[in-house]
Amino acid sequence: MNYFELFEIPVQLKVDKATLPRKYFELSRKYHPDFFTKETEVLKAESLEKSAMLNKAFKTFQNPDETIKYVLQLKGILEEEEKFELPPSFLMEVLEINEELMDADNPETTSRIKSEIDNLQKRIYEPVKEIVELYKEGCTTEEELLQVKEYYYKKKYLDRIYIQLAGMA
Repeated sequence: MNYFELFEIPVQLKVDKATLPRKYFELSRKYHPDFFTKETEVLKAESLEKSAMLNKAFKTFQNPDETIKYVLQLKGILEEEEKFELPPSFLMEVLEINEELMDADNPETTSRIKSEIDNLQKRIYEPVKEIVELYKEGCTTEEELLQVKEYYYKKKYLDRIYIQLAGMA
């Protein structure tokens, strides 16, 4: 059983977070180990497993990047700790931003760098926006998912820079 099956929703790259809490609490009541104390050891273990899985699924669905990662892993397109090669042009852009960040010595500079990163974030999302938002199981192609994979790795690079920026504030 995967996270989507557990939540009884279709596989999707962008989960509607507004409906998640209600479903999460419904399933929490259904699978909570306290309700299985008088059941067989098999049922106790199953409720414990589903309860733990439910918590992991909810946490994953709360984070759009983690949801994308989970779906790509489900589809066998992304592997844990995979070494993914990004386009040199993107890496050069990130390198330039990192160099600017190293030389940043005032709030105006860091604000400008943050704006550059925000713009780059929008640019890398634009080509995959439709794929992410309109994903349909069985209709979205592997080629499209590979584009989402590249976006995922680019986004990870940008997230690291955002963390550096936050540390400077």
